[in-house]
Amino acid sequence: MSATAPVETARVICRSSLVAPERAVAARAADGAQVALVRIASGELFAVGHFDPFSRANVVARGIVGTATVDGTEVDVIQSPMYKQAFDLRTGRCLTDQTVSLGVWAVHEEDGMIVLGAREVAAGTGVA
Repeated sequence: MSATAPVETARVICRSSLVAPERAVAARAADGAQVALVRIASGELFAVGHFDPFSRANVVARGIVGTATVDGTEVDVIQSPMYKQAFDLRTGRCLTDQTVSLGVWAVHEEDGMIVLGAREVAAGTGVA
């Protein structure tokens, strides 16, 4: 009888200092997915999918980090470098097509390191 190894749900990615404010860094989650780690100006961290469903390429971490106004509320976003869609960093949702999402992972800092946790919101796409 063989035992099944436990599935890793969290992984230390890098030193916190390597993710500068208003920048993104590509990393690999424990589930094998590529993610974009993003630090906004306030210092808060986010992790969204690195795969751009519109261009079908792993490029999101090369996007522009900023804000957009949605229904009168300022939203932290990352904009794809390919076709320029903006994605909400909290939900992973595309601002112009709510059927498309990058997916979102838990992320936090611990002892000067960035720790990437489990996927919280699955990536979804209405893109053909």
